[in-house]
Amino acid sequence: MKVKPTSRRSTLIVTTDGAGIASHAGSAALTELADRLGWTAALSVGMEPTRRRRSAHDPGRVVRDLIVSIADGGDCLADLSVLRGQPDLFGEVASSPTAWRLIESITPARLGILRESRRQARERAWAHGAAPERITLDFDATLVTSHSEKEGAAGNFKGGFGFHPLACYLDESGEALAGILRPGNAGANTAGDHIAVLQLEQLPEPAWGMEILARADSGGVTHDFVDALRELEIRFSISFDLTEPVREAILAMPESAWVPAITQAGEEREGAALCELTNLDLSAWPQGTRAICRCERPHPGGKDVAEPALGAMGRGQRLSCRHLADSQAWLELLHDAADSG
Repeated sequence: MKVKPTSRRSTLIVTTDGAGIASHAGSAALTELADRLGWTAALSVGMEPTRRRRSAHDPGRVVRDLIVSIADGGDCLADLSVLRGQPDLFGEVASSPTAWRLIESITPARLGILRESRRQARERAWAHGAAPERITLDFDATLVTSHSEKEGAAGNFKGGFGFHPLACYLDESGEALAGILRPGNAGANTAGDHIAVLQLEQLPEPAWGMEILARADSGGVTHDFVDALRELEIRFSISFDLTEPVREAILAMPESAWVPAITQAGEEREGAALCELTNLDLSAWPQGTRAICRCERPHPGGKDVAEPALGAMGRGQRLSCRHLADSQAWLELLHDAADSG
């Protein structure tokens, strides 16, 4: 790619002449996309009160450049210098002190401005053909190691040290809709945290006419979280712990109750079967909740758990009660159970 100067910044032109080669051109394309979707303009309007003087950098463009630098691989504010060093591609980029002041001005009350600007940009993208056929919200936490005593870092259950953030992703596009930074010792089954990242204002209006399914591992199997999903009429599929009552219910199911698991392509998956636990007491959960168990070969390095009560099917297999789901999600589970974690 090479650049063609304009009054603001250069535009990209695909060429094969080997002249005007520019690095980080893909990041410049992200900048252009943010502008064309109206994301930058929405940020500018919302963040205008933080502007100290008329000649200062547009706060919306500063936020945009920070986001692009992260997408480009930056992991600290100083990495903004990569964009600053290529004015032909990115225009005039704010200095690090200016960017620091802007970050400090983003109070909790102003987070709504950032979310609304993202919603507007996503709505425009959907209007131009990027809308998914359905909405699948994936809730997942991960351990992030910190090699120094950074603010908010703490020891975790695996003996490490750092953070335990929780995020909500839109599975169809891989977008992170919301997230919260938590210390390493944050609990897994914290309903309040799962509800906190259930920020549906990130979704455009057309989303409410689509099927919405929430998925989570066993950290999300709490009554408060499931009740919040049901109140919002969101379907759910959540991993269920293999407690002793659950294990007893599994072993009591007849072999004829097991059906082959299938892949998302609709083909039978070798060495995996599913069973709905109709004998498990789910009266404490919302009406219509079902429990689906999976019997499969363990992953490489996994431990075989022989279950003689299951006959030949149980030898060398691993049992897991993978899903606590509402009845509406049952058909989806037949397609997703084989690949969900």
